Order: sequence, then structure tokens, then C-alpha cells
Amino acid sequence: MEPWLKLLLQWAVPVFKTLVYLKTTNQFNGIPLNEKPTSEPKPLILPYQGVDEVPQGEKLVAMGQHFANKLPDVINAIAQTVDETDHLEQQRFQQQKALQQQLVAEHRQTLFKLAAYQRETTLQLPEVHKILDHWPLRLFPSQLLEPHRPNRPIPLRIFIAPPQVQFERFGEMNSEVPEIELGLAQRLREFLSQHYPLHSQVRPTEFLGGAWESKRFHSESSIKALFSLLKSEPTLILESEIDGDFLIFRLAYWGLGQDSYCYSTLCKFSYREFIYESTRARALKWKTTRDKLLALGKSIENINAKGGDNAINLAYLEESEELQQAGIDPGELIFPYKVNRRDWDNFCQFLSTCHCLVAGWVADIHHLVHSDVPPLLPELLPPLIAEVSDPNLVQVVMQTTLSIYQEVLQSLVSERPYWEPELSLKLAQSLTCLPDKSWATIQIKSSLKAWLQQRKQPHQEGLQAFEAMRLVLTQQDHHYCQMLQSCLAAVGDEQGANQVQELLEAIASRQQQQTLANLSLTSTFTGLSGKVSAIAIHPHGRTLLSCGGDSTIKIWDIISLNSTPIQQLNGHSGGVLTLTLSRDGQILASSDQSKNRSYIKVWNLHQGKLLWTLSGHRKQIHSLAISPDNHTLASGSHKIKLWNLNTGEPFRTLFGHKEWVYSLAISPDGQSLVSGSGDKTVKIWKLATGELLRTLSGHKASIRAVAISPDGQTIVSGSEDKTIKLWDFETGKLLTTLTDHTGAVYAIALSLDGDYLISGSEDKTIKIWHLHREELMQTLEDHTAPVYALAIGGDGLLASGSEDKTIKLWRPL
Repeated sequence: MEPWLKLLLQWAVPVFKTLVYLKTTNQFNGIPLNEKPTSEPKPLILPYQGVDEVPQGEKLVAMGQHFANKLPDVINAIAQTVDETDHLEQQRFQQQKALQQQLVAEHRQTLFKLAAYQRETTLQLPEVHKILDHWPLRLFPSQLLEPHRPNRPIPLRIFIAPPQVQFERFGEMNSEVPEIELGLAQRLREFLSQHYPLHSQVRPTEFLGGAWESKRFHSESSIKALFSLLKSEPTLILESEIDGDFLIFRLAYWGLGQDSYCYSTLCKFSYREFIYESTRARALKWKTTRDKLLALGKSIENINAKGGDNAINLAYLEESEELQQAGIDPGELIFPYKVNRRDWDNFCQFLSTCHCLVAGWVADIHHLVHSDVPPLLPELLPPLIAEVSDPNLVQVVMQTTLSIYQEVLQSLVSERPYWEPELSLKLAQSLTCLPDKSWATIQIKSSLKAWLQQRKQPHQEGLQAFEAMRLVLTQQDHHYCQMLQSCLAAVGDEQGANQVQELLEAIASRQQQQTLANLSLTSTFTGLSGKVSAIAIHPHGRTLLSCGGDSTIKIWDIISLNSTPIQQLNGHSGGVLTLTLSRDGQILASSDQSKNRSYIKVWNLHQGKLLWTLSGHRKQIHSLAISPDNHTLASGSHKIKLWNLNTGEPFRTLFGHKEWVYSLAISPDGQSLVSGSGDKTVKIWKLATGELLRTLSGHKASIRAVAISPDGQTIVSGSEDKTIKLWDFETGKLLTTLTDHTGAVYAIALSLDGDYLISGSEDKTIKIWHLHREELMQTLEDHTAPVYALAIGGDGLLASGSEDKTIKLWRPL
């Protein structure tokens, strides 16, 4: 396999450079970010925001181009309206960075709308019937142009055009002729369904094996016919064609918004030589066995009789070597090697590996460009090429893959230069899973270098780079530092990860200076199907998760403030009652109520996949909490269960409450669990052993919310008795009671610095308290129904969810 795989890699890089060039230039042309505008600066206008009906295709293209052409004017206008002080320079940088991301988001929405318009009008074209005369698929266009599910990425469709192998050219076979197409399709299907499944929320890919009518059409005529009707559908076609003794492996691809397709040859090799190389390899292996049998005194006739095809092929191989030693070129002679099923299986194995590699490359490129999703294939390479014995060739495969992704990265950077550090880290994230960590380390260093250059800091190496970062660090860099710390930890740079942790703490310290005492409503998410029962803000501060009213978890963009969720997590069969997010934003747990049992779903948000479905509670699960180390999940129903998140198994049940456990909280040190119940008590448990440490009594009605201060010294509880109580964590002593609400207190949240307490109530209000002064600072009254959910972000953002089917966002003035 090794020589032919090398051949594929040699051809692949230039082909993918062409593919990336066509993809990005067609998608983002007309965005001259580095050119000066020729017209007077004008205000930023998004002419197609809020349009409900899909305009005609020409208008969509014009609007996308209009927005792209206006970006230089906008950036120039900003530059002219600020003074060149350090503070305002940083402000201008952040504005330009946000504009670049906004442009990409708006342009993608335009492409989605254009694709929908093309999908609706394609089948109405008068020449459809003429095109169908040259249609290469067993599926009709109407079966392929169905509307896509809303709020989900458009999947990449993959077809294979398998080779028509002429088995008779190799003489009579001693075993049945293999089904090359079936074997090829099956392995590619298994690869894609496992790693790029159609139902994925992150990298959806639809493989349509067996759809190619390979005996009728091939090459350019097929690709052109497909593109004319399916240009709205991102498509990859992997075509293998036989030309005499040679197999030609080609790729055809087009993505969203492309006005042409890429069709190139990936590899051309003698499949006859491949098959004969397999027969010779079998013969050499048989030679070892034959020599052992001869050493045992067996006759050569008896040995050859048992050797079958291998003995015949070995004779031809030895004869070929003799002729070569005598100066005769064996290539000028015909040696009728005996081919069997094993040789064809090796051929199919190699061809399927090539298909999986190329499909992975293209899928990663497609989803990286259209959705900013980090590549997945580097993680899959070791098992995919496990049969490659040459370690140097393994390195070449890795290097080729990295080279392809770097081409994509450079194209994306030219489109969004201010996002180069984040884009480089996305690639680094994908490479951290490789045994050789040096690939990821190179990308991390490249990201750091770009980050410092953008802030006009001299390039530094090692610890000096982190010190240079500290000088210009802002609150907007929190997400980047989190990504950086994760990558450094993954490559084993513990010292670097610790340095970045100090930077994160410095950002948190600055965030604490923002006051929550004076909040203002900035936006409202509407259109929910029912009461909002729980919400969480992701630590990176860009998205918010909510549940309640149906069986989905909705993910909202709180930067662009889209009026509809950008994504939904499906999987619950009953209504979702609550959710909780780990402190690092990696793990999400949610619970539902089905007809017979209640289930907990545990999701890896970074990978976008469901990790566990946990069953053990028979009744409703009202509360969930994840430990700081992400190892333990606590769930509250009539009893409390503790689960091992690494295995998905329950390891302890806590009995003690006599009614529903409505709220759970785990202490910052991960040592203690606090629970609030309908039995009017708060209980403190030792998480490691399940020991009940203390019971706090004093409320006169059900306790609906509990929280622990960031310093671990204070417990806060909210009750249906309309009060909030503060307790000393160590002694259990009641410190104070806050009594300003006129209805049940359903939700409690604490600011990151522990200075402010926020409470949501049945009385439709949200109250902001200064925790240490025990003073009411502000009352928010914009909800029209009880407030059931609260969440606080690192930048002072407050989110509230209500029975009025809205989520409101509040920010400090």
C-alpha cells in the first residue's frame, strides 16, 4: 500500500490548494479589507436584516456584495472618529474585529437564503427534462432538493462513482469475484456515520452510497449535470475510473455560493501492478513457510501442492529474479501470476482508505469554512492508516493533512485578519490529539505570535510571551485565553497552562470591578414554546443555553442577538425540566420527564455529541449540578444520585430529604454538596462519602433555589415563603433574611466576585442585592410572569427566563 499512498499524497496537496482557492475566493470575493475606500464614509446599514421572505436570488447576491463593499467604509469611518490613544485604539480594534465576524455571519446567512431560493426554483427550470437525460444518479433531483432543517448546518453530501474493474484481464480466479462497490461504500459509510453523521449538530454529512448509475455516465458530463441542478447543495463526488491497466481517482466538489465546481485528478496508478504486488507479497510470505517445511524434510512436490496459488506465484517470482540477475528485464515478459480474493480485498482496502482520507479532508474544510468548526480528521488519522507500517509515511500523511488545513487557515485569515489567533488555535485544538504534539505546539506559537502582533507587542517566546500578554489583556480576551489554556494543557505544557490561568484570574479580577448595581435591559429573545425553566451562559460569553416548554435545548447567540436559536440539541423524549453547565463550558447535563421514567442526557458541547443517557430516577429530576473537576454529576428528585461522568454510572444515592429536591449546588472546592428541598430544609453533604454534615432549618415553605458564594463561605437559599436566607457554610448559622419579594423566590444567582446576589420571583421581578451590605440595589420589572431562571456571565451580563416565554438580557450601564 505504501508506494500508492505516497502517490496520492503527492497529488493531493496541489489539488486541495486549487479547491481551497476556488472555495474561498468565490465565497468571499469583493471584501478588500486592506484597501482604502474610494467613497465618503457611510453609516453601517444591513439592508437584509429582519427580512422574513426570501428575496430573489439576484437580490440576495447583490445584498451580500453590497454589505461586503461597505465594510472598508465602515472600518475607515470608525478609524476617523476616534483619537489615537491606547484606549481608543483597543476599542477600534475590537470594533473592527466584531465587524469582520459580523460580515462573515451575515454573508453565510445570505448564502443559506440563496441556497433555499435555488432549491425552490431549480425544479421549475424548463430544461430540467433535458438535463435528466444525462442524469448520473438513481435518485431524482426532487428527492435531493428537500428543504433542510432550520437552525442547523446544511450537510455535505457525498457520492461515490466506483470503478468498473475488468476482472477477466487477470485470468481465471480461484475464488468468487469481489463486490468492489459494496466494500468501498460500506467502509466509507462506517467511517462517516461514526465521525461525520448526518444527525450531527456540528459536522453533518450525508453519504448516499449506491446512488451512482455508474454504467451510464462518467467524468465531466456527469459532474456538470449534477452541478446544474444541485448547486444549492454542498456536494463531494469521489470518482474512480479504469483506463486500461490504470485507475484514475478524481474529486468533484462545490460548496455554498460557488459559481463553479472543482474537478481534479487526485491520483493515477497501475492497479494491475498493485494487484500483482499483492500476489508477490503473498508469495514471499509463503517462501518463509516453504523453507520451514523443507527444513522438516518435506518433499518439494508435497509442499507445492499445499501452497496452491502461492507456490505458483513464488515460482514466477524466483524466475523473474533469476532473469533480472542475468540482465534480462522481467518487465518485457508476461508472468501470469495467480490472483485471488485476498489481492482484491487489499486493493479495495487501499481504495477505501483513500476515499475516507479525501472525504475527511473535504468535510473538515467545508465545515471549517462555513461554520468555524475545528477539523476532526487529525484525531482519526492513527486508526485510519493503522495498516501503514512505514513510520516515515505516517509522518508524511500527517504533514499533508496539516498542509491542506494551513491553506484553508490562510484563506480564512485573509478574510478575517483580526481573527487569526483564534483560527490558529482551532487548528491547534485538532492537532493536540496526535501522538506527536509538536504539530499542535507550532500552531499554538503561531497563534500567540499573531495575538501579540495585533496588539503591537514585540514577539516573545516562552514565559515572556505570557508576560507581554498581561500588559495588553482585556476582558474580551477571556475566550481566547480559555482556548489557549486548553491547548497548552493538551500538549503537556503545564507551566504555560498555569501562566494562562493567571491571565484568566487577572481578567476575572477586572470583571469584578464591573458593578451589577445598575442594570439595563438590552434585548429579549421571544418565540419560546413555554416557560423557561433553566438557562446557562457559556464561559466564553458568546452563547446562552435554555430549556423549558418542549423536548429541546436551545442555544442562542448573545453577541449577534439573533432572534431565533442558532442551534438546538435534540434527544430528549419528554419535556426538558432543567439543565446545568460545567464551569469550563465543556459538559452540559439536562433532565427530562418521560411517560415512565426520567432521563439525564450528558453532552460534550465542544465536540457537539451526546456522551451518556443516564437512567436511575423514576420520578421527575428537578435539579442538576456538575463538580468543578467535571468528574461528578449530582441529580435531585425525591432522592439525590451521584454519577461518575467518566463512565456514566451512578455510584451513590443520598437519602434524607422527605420531598422534592428542587436545587443543588457544589462548593467551589468540589468537596461539598448543598441541596434545597420541598421539605423546607437545606442539607450539606460531603461529596466524597455521601455523609450528611448539617441540616439548615428556618424557611416556612419549599426551598426552590440554593447557591454557594465563590469564596465558599456563604450559602444562599430562596423559598416559596418569599424570603432569601444567608447561612454561614462552616457553622450553619443563619446570618440574615432578605424579605423584599412579594412572591415565591424561584431563582438565585451570585456574581463572580461574590458581591452581588440576584433573585427571581413569582412576583415577576428580579432584585439585585449587595450581598455583604444586605442592601437592595435595584428591582427589574420587565417580565410579565414569574421569573424561574437566572444566569450571570463574566462580563456582568445577566440573563433571566420567565413563564412569559421570554429570555431577557441585562447589562451594566
